[in-house]
Amino acid sequence: MKKWNLIVDVAECHNCNNCVISCTDEYVGNDIPGYSAPQPLHGHKWIDITTLERGEFPRVDVTYVPTMCNHCDDAPCVAAGKGAVTKRDDGIVIIDPQKARGRKDIVDACPYGAIWWNDDLDLPQAWTFDAHLLDRGWKHPRCVQSCPTQALKSLKVTDAEMAAMIAEEDLRPLRPDLATKPRVHYKNLHRFDTVFVAGEVLATANGVTDCVAEALVTLSSKGQQLASTHTCGFGEFTLDGLPPLTGDCDLTITLAGYEPKTINIALQDTSIVIEPVVLS
Repeated sequence: MKKWNLIVDVAECHNCNNCVISCTDEYVGNDIPGYSAPQPLHGHKWIDITTLERGEFPRVDVTYVPTMCNHCDDAPCVAAGKGAVTKRDDGIVIIDPQKARGRKDIVDACPYGAIWWNDDLDLPQAWTFDAHLLDRGWKHPRCVQSCPTQALKSLKVTDAEMAAMIAEEDLRPLRPDLATKPRVHYKNLHRFDTVFVAGEVLATANGVTDCVAEALVTLSSKGQQLASTHTCGFGEFTLDGLPPLTGDCDLTITLAGYEPKTINIALQDTSIVIEPVVLS
């Protein structure tokens, strides 16, 4: 059986908020019986965007991560709802706008914080994957259609097809530790939960110091290589996707015709931009 999934490529999200606006436009003031009651005008973000800054001047990386109901296969809200929240055969989770009234415990059941409490209606609410539109024949939810950079991609495939895509594109859940089997999958999530080391390599020859390309840069910890790369034409390098809190590391730079240089750095929970390294 084919089921709905959403792929979020954080490398393509530019924080335009089109997905947020389209969701608000679809649900604020609109009663959709069997799917959702009206979303309040203020206070709710059924689709939200989290911002993370890494690095420091002059090498700063800003990542935007759209978040929403994950439509989990092992959804805690479904278990807590006792019939007020259901998992459809196509993978979509629906909070019944009638049966869930007064059930604030359903909000607390979501470990992602993706369920919102409507004070006026005494009702828990979340993004429904635009199930009412898909049931009318729409090919994609509105957030996907409104994304100008294609950072969001919806697809209805079998679990086997999705598993193959997860492996091929290195897709990950937002919180793998929760083990809820979410149907929202993230690409390039390393920009959100890992750190990088960046810098510039220069070399002095005939009294002239200039940037150098193709210098080999390696990062090691306790004798084990963590990452390697080469400098670009401007002498710059970035080693990304590094596990935080690794501790003491050795950054070694080698270039034919020059003495290798090793710098000790402490890899903690923030990205590092080192001072320019000059080879001689």
